[in-house]
Amino acid sequence: MARPKLLPDNFTLALIGTVIIASVLPCRGNAAVAFNWITDIAIGLLFFLHGAKLSREAIVAGATHWRLHLLVLLSTFVMFPVLAIAFKPLLSPLVTPALYTGILFLCTLPSTVQSSIAFTSMAKGNVPAAVCSASASSLLGIFITPALVGLLVSNHGATTGSPWHTVGNIVLQLLVPFVAGQLLRPAIGKWVDRHKPVLKFVDQGSILLVVYVAFSEAVNEGIWHSIPVSALAGLLVVNIILLAAALFITAFSAKRLGFSRADQITIIFCGSKKSLASGIPMAKVIFASHAVGAVVLPLMLFHQIQLMVCAVLAQRWGSRRTAAEPVRESKTVGAPARR
Repeated sequence: MARPKLLPDNFTLALIGTVIIASVLPCRGNAAVAFNWITDIAIGLLFFLHGAKLSREAIVAGATHWRLHLLVLLSTFVMFPVLAIAFKPLLSPLVTPALYTGILFLCTLPSTVQSSIAFTSMAKGNVPAAVCSASASSLLGIFITPALVGLLVSNHGATTGSPWHTVGNIVLQLLVPFVAGQLLRPAIGKWVDRHKPVLKFVDQGSILLVVYVAFSEAVNEGIWHSIPVSALAGLLVVNIILLAAALFITAFSAKRLGFSRADQITIIFCGSKKSLASGIPMAKVIFASHAVGAVVLPLMLFHQIQLMVCAVLAQRWGSRRTAAEPVRESKTVGAPARR
């Protein structure tokens, strides 16, 4: 039986189920302490395996395309925060202050890695450049995101401390395992490449653990009593506006700056997306435990919207390029030979 097109993917369904379970059966007391320890270990393992999986050769292959990478980084870490601030008069009336804090946090996050590369490949874009750009965004986000949060979100009182304290925590919990994985890649890289389902299980499992712990704490603090249904509907509108603006600006900028069609595709997908895999662990480190649930709600919704929209765009652009290739080949074959 074919899967309905409008049905979300299995991971999104798992996220929804985790939120429901946390809302009905939140962890408390000693169970919450145990879950927090397990979650920290899972996140460390996640970034260790990401470091072991990341191919240095693929990064070197795309690293020379500095103009493309600069535009993607500017889109990710400058354009999104500017949009969040510029649109505040329009966005903030639609959501609660806690959700708007989550929107600000969303706009400081790095780009995705896996889905950016997958969509770029599907649309016939510049895959080596996408690997380099998305990976650089993810790595730099470890330092840039907490600094931006300190500038944009500190006055909302949800963070756990100073930006430098947050950077230190992120370095210990995320960067150190990542670097360890990179250093051990020559020894375990082939095993990791052969067992990608293991990485996927750790990746998705750690996110689900963080979501369960975060929403358990949020439910204990009364999150569903403080966020009305109208604010959730407003959050949907806000995310759609942000994604539409990001797609338009990245597409317009890439075209006006004279990038090739393949590079334009890479810029659009890498510059308009935000990482759930990096964002949720970072939220756990940066924000106070009672605030994490509301902070990650905008990210979880944005993640699903960006996947659905970008999947449609990738399939459409990939089909157009595939259809155009035989036409170019036939013209080349039928062209008269030069003398």
